[in-house]
Amino acid sequence: MKYTALILILSMFFNNEARSQNMISGGDFKDTDGNQINAHGAGVLYYNEVYYLFGEIKKGKTWLVPGQSWEDYRVPAGGVSCYSSTDLKHWKNLGTALRSVTGDQSNDLDTGRVIERPKVLYNEKTKKFVMWFHNDRNDYQDSKAGIAVSDAPGGPYTYLGSIKPNNQMLRDMTLFKDTDGKAYVAYSSEGNNTMHVCQLTDDYLKPTEHYTRILIDRNRESPALFKNNGKYFLITSGCSGWSPNAASYATADSIMGPWTEIGNPCSGANAEQTFFAQGNYVLPINGKPSNFIFMGDLWNKLDLEKSGYLWIPFEVINGEVKIIN
Repeated sequence: MKYTALILILSMFFNNEARSQNMISGGDFKDTDGNQINAHGAGVLYYNEVYYLFGEIKKGKTWLVPGQSWEDYRVPAGGVSCYSSTDLKHWKNLGTALRSVTGDQSNDLDTGRVIERPKVLYNEKTKKFVMWFHNDRNDYQDSKAGIAVSDAPGGPYTYLGSIKPNNQMLRDMTLFKDTDGKAYVAYSSEGNNTMHVCQLTDDYLKPTEHYTRILIDRNRESPALFKNNGKYFLITSGCSGWSPNAASYATADSIMGPWTEIGNPCSGANAEQTFFAQGNYVLPINGKPSNFIFMGDLWNKLDLEKSGYLWIPFEVINGEVKIIN
């Protein structure tokens, strides 16, 4: 992907005056120490009035995995980073929340494997912070979820192991916590041909047998799940490796479906390429129930360490998602 610089567009009040005051376009996405933020495929936890940003640490030389039918570019799996913010603009580096290991291919957290799309939820019953992520071999043949826990939002997280929900492959994934406290994992499965939504156990550590198959034969990945006014929304991307494509969103009155695919939520220049980004998360804005931020990655497939970010505020209006560049 040719766009590697951060495009971070934050508008906390979503009107013209606030947009002009809070827009940050171009340049680097740096933490409060002035260092480049390294948090790809990210997710955000909001806890005790603090936003915690978790993401993949991509650092080192990019290489192409041989023998694959797609552009399987990889960089050493650096673990999961964590940053904190109270205003979504100033981010403090809290260090590595989940560390990788080196030189042990039998270990799920080895740098030669895949640690992607980390997401974290807080469980009120157990008082634990629970992290799920896509854990895999470089050829994507394992297709599992990795699970870790911590007593503090920023970690360190203790790795518990990996699992295939209901013996189904799990690739790109996200977590979602509903208003009743129940949690779900949504993920690409069946060779990315179908999306699954699976309810988790009460401690959020395991999948239950309660799951549904959605977007069948639609070849979707990078799910971002959120809720507004009692309705569920799921934004996904197509499957084109590291190259951009058109996003699509679906809606449902129940998280277990049925789900109805609506179409591309993006409009404006380069909307058919999702503004050259791939979505990874939708962040609800605390205190503004119809306002969200679409979070995406601007992948640089030949040098993944230099991949950038795209964050765009949007609103749900009359049940429709409109992400405007």
